Amino acid sequence: MADSSYRVGVDIGGTFTDLILVDDESGAFTVGKSLTTPADPSQAVEAVLRDALERGQVAPDRVGNVIHGTTLVTNSIIERKGSKTALLTTKGYRDAVEIGREHRYDLYDIFLEMPRPLVPRYLRLEVDERVLASGEVVQAPNLDDLEPLVREMADKGIQAVAVSFLHSYANPAHERQVGELIGRLVPNMRVSLSSDVVPEIREFERTSTTIANVYVQDRVDRYLRDLERRLRELGFSGQLFVMLSSGGIGTIATATQFPIRLLESGPAAGALATAYYGALTGANDLLSFDMGGTTAKLCVVEKGQPLTASDFEVDRIYRFKKGSGLPVKVPVIEMIEIGAGGGSIARIDAMGLLKVGPDSAGAEPGPVCYGRGGTQPTVTDADLILGYLDPAFFLGGRMQLDLDATERAIREHVAEPLGIDVPEAAWGIHQIVNESMANAARVHAVERGKDPRSFPLFTFGGAGPVHGFRVAEILHAPAMIAPFGAGITSTVGFLTAPLAFDFVRTAYGRLDELEWAGVNEIFEEMEASGRAILLDSGVPESEISYARSADVRYVGQGYEVRVPISGGELSADSRGTLVSSFEEVYKQLYGRTGPSVGLEVMSWRLVVSGPRPELRLRVDGAEGATGHAEDARKGERAVYHPEYGGYRPTPVYDRYRLGPGARFDGPAIVEERESTVVIGPRGRVTIDEFRNLRVELDG
Repeated sequence: MADSSYRVGVDIGGTFTDLILVDDESGAFTVGKSLTTPADPSQAVEAVLRDALERGQVAPDRVGNVIHGTTLVTNSIIERKGSKTALLTTKGYRDAVEIGREHRYDLYDIFLEMPRPLVPRYLRLEVDERVLASGEVVQAPNLDDLEPLVREMADKGIQAVAVSFLHSYANPAHERQVGELIGRLVPNMRVSLSSDVVPEIREFERTSTTIANVYVQDRVDRYLRDLERRLRELGFSGQLFVMLSSGGIGTIATATQFPIRLLESGPAAGALATAYYGALTGANDLLSFDMGGTTAKLCVVEKGQPLTASDFEVDRIYRFKKGSGLPVKVPVIEMIEIGAGGGSIARIDAMGLLKVGPDSAGAEPGPVCYGRGGTQPTVTDADLILGYLDPAFFLGGRMQLDLDATERAIREHVAEPLGIDVPEAAWGIHQIVNESMANAARVHAVERGKDPRSFPLFTFGGAGPVHGFRVAEILHAPAMIAPFGAGITSTVGFLTAPLAFDFVRTAYGRLDELEWAGVNEIFEEMEASGRAILLDSGVPESEISYARSADVRYVGQGYEVRVPISGGELSADSRGTLVSSFEEVYKQLYGRTGPSVGLEVMSWRLVVSGPRPELRLRVDGAEGATGHAEDARKGERAVYHPEYGGYRPTPVYDRYRLGPGARFDGPAIVEERESTVVIGPRGRVTIDEFRNLRVELDG
């Protein structure tokens, strides 16, 4: 392979596919943005990479790594486009995935809908076996009796099987026996064992996760193999990696074995990008706000790190209702995602009220202004009417927007039914989506014990900078920050993530009765497994790091908190440190410590990581970029500002000509090829040394 100093980060969104091509030696980079191809997302990846390589004059074989994020897993589950899947579970537990925790997420909704399992009841099959929570075998499965059942599943077209037995986290022997039997009788059938996917207590969540993993496995495998093929045909000879929901990157082998770990693949990169820019500028506490064409993602970054969690819900019936989705036990960067993007459709509901989203026009047909067949007005259409977007400079002029068709659509579908004019209707659409995103951000932060008023809003994505100022106003945030190249910022996160993998083992014990020798054995086994994965990926052993933690709670509590644990051999002397760490974490979450009772540990966790790659971006402006804002002023246009009761001539600045030190006051528009920053009258703008645009909010 030729000199491979280049790396690529590529993110497939619901509307656009974004890419960054970086030369790690010089810091020079090329960006690309193209409409996503929903029928085959790899087509858009190939097209945008080919274009970036040509514009950057880079040969494909000079690219060492391509790091990729995708929404394929999430979309496959939401759209129910996975494999025909069966479940093999312990006799008497076939309905556990439907009964769940018998929790009504809304006590007063008489039309309450519960999440629908990925496996229908007639394909949930029972096996007469039993293991106790201690791991003791009570009854072994009769494999001779299982053979006809396995052959029958194959005859009925079952493509995938999830095997989840009671207490298999304590003793996986029965799951392994059944998995080997299926592999011997039907070699082409996909099989996931819960003891491999999530060896953790709580059979409902463990079974749900295992089902979801095998449900999407074939589709993810085929997609990644096809993407690899396209890249090879293009001349790429390096390695393809995939972003994991936890914020690490994994190999294709890892991704195809555990595809459920890609659930929040794309959004995770945005949170990492926020952390990268925060470290660059010394802003360690930020609220990450990523708004694209289909969704908006919000995440708290505290002390330079995004908050993380060990569980998630996918396909929620109600986005803000915890318990209305399918539970998935995988490590994720903790964020909230709502159906509020540039493509979110505005409509009048049965009560005559204006609603925006969660339905999206996506990439096909897209907003009305794209001229690709869309007829329903969207947020992007409203932003165009308000003057926030220039119809002749969208994507740097590569895509002309249809202003007349947009005005007709908003008049017909929103303005006339409400008896208002088109600008008022457009402002209503714009502000409703702002309120929705601000409300989501407030809920997300407060539920984690954080005050959103103390976090500057770091805004990016194609639509984020258009809406960020008003969202920051609603939240009473101290400032809004938009990075240079905000439209493709999430791709930067791919290039800052290390190779990493998470492990968990449930081994219950009261803290004052723990057998520390057994705990040390658990960590040694997890470390050995993680070390093998990273060594196979080419990471030198000397550069592998280990981060330990435990799920701890007061005796008798229903749920745990994550507590960090130091490395080295653990012993009874470690008890005091663990108690202190637990009390510190608990107080951060709840503002106080709990009752004077003992502690118990449910599970032990380990993150194995390679070195975090260094990223140095050389941010060049246009020739003549200065620290004087007037030098970057490219004109003005009529822009809607409610403070002035309508449209007002507003300065428009060229983002590429704004050098460090430039200052100006709002209202203003700042344009770059992939996004536009809208600043209201209360904004005071400064360009910092890294070319980030920082807006202080007066009052």
